Amino acid sequence: MHDDLMQHPSGQPAQSRNEEGQGEQETNPRLSIVIPHLNEPEDLRRCLLSLEAQRNDGIPFEIIVADNGSTKRPEAVCAAFTDVRLETETIPGPGPARNKGAAAARAEMLAFIDADCVAEAGWVRAIVDHFDCHPETDFLGGDIRILPAQPDRLTAIEAYESVYSYRAQRYVEQYGFAATGNMAVRTRVFRDVGPFGGIGSMEDTEWGQRATAKGFRIAYLPQARVRTASCKSFAELARRWDRHVAHEFRHIRGSRTGFLRWMINGTLIAASPAGEIVQLLRTDRLSYLRDRWGAFTCLTRVRLYRARRMFGLAFHDNAGALVDSWNRERSKS
Repeated sequence: MHDDLMQHPSGQPAQSRNEEGQGEQETNPRLSIVIPHLNEPEDLRRCLLSLEAQRNDGIPFEIIVADNGSTKRPEAVCAAFTDVRLETETIPGPGPARNKGAAAARAEMLAFIDADCVAEAGWVRAIVDHFDCHPETDFLGGDIRILPAQPDRLTAIEAYESVYSYRAQRYVEQYGFAATGNMAVRTRVFRDVGPFGGIGSMEDTEWGQRATAKGFRIAYLPQARVRTASCKSFAELARRWDRHVAHEFRHIRGSRTGFLRWMINGTLIAASPAGEIVQLLRTDRLSYLRDRWGAFTCLTRVRLYRARRMFGLAFHDNAGALVDSWNRERSKS
């Protein structure tokens, strides 16, 4: 658009912006929201719409989109919203993109959300209020749920992911990290801990472990909820597990004890679906019996796939190839 006053998605004129899409904000932001982006302009637009709606809560915040080498930079998408800056990170990977956005942040609090996520109402307020009321919290993880294509008719993959893919509370309370699709941190803490790792790392897990090792305290905040689209095919779900399994395997290389434990874990994973029946019957994340059955069938398929990959890595050790393959697939998305 060529006019200085551009149309906001609601139909109202948006603020004027500079070349990078930054709005002229009169009030310093309380929160800086960082969104890594790679070839997802429509998902990004949906994410920004969910954030724009939260300006009605009266909390000033800025948004920094860190593009990570898209075929076409999302300039038009960013320019359509209030106070959105578009940065570019040439180093591949969501971690470096988040680092780029964090380096440009002006607020005392940072929040990370992925471009394919939608923030539910009150997400910004929940984060800011928690940090204001709980000075002992250094960083936090919010709830993550699936955004189904048809809420009343889940696919088997959507049903499975609703229960098993984003167990944000467990990440925080048992493992001391927050998934970067819904994470917030005091800016000073982020800069003390240091940047996220590169494309070959599990950046959220590793960053959280570094933070907790330094004595910083994490909290789970269920009121700060985002939703994200589920995988559309089992092949897409399998590629995600390829990366996780390969990263886990790298930690046991060269260890005879680790190798034995790896083989035992693979066997247990293959046999584990039967032990999940009670949880699937009790979960409040699924409403219908057909969805519980769909989740169980997909879970069984996933666990058997994981076990096969674990045994394959144990005897062939192509972990690097699996991670590289996943990264190449991401670069095409």
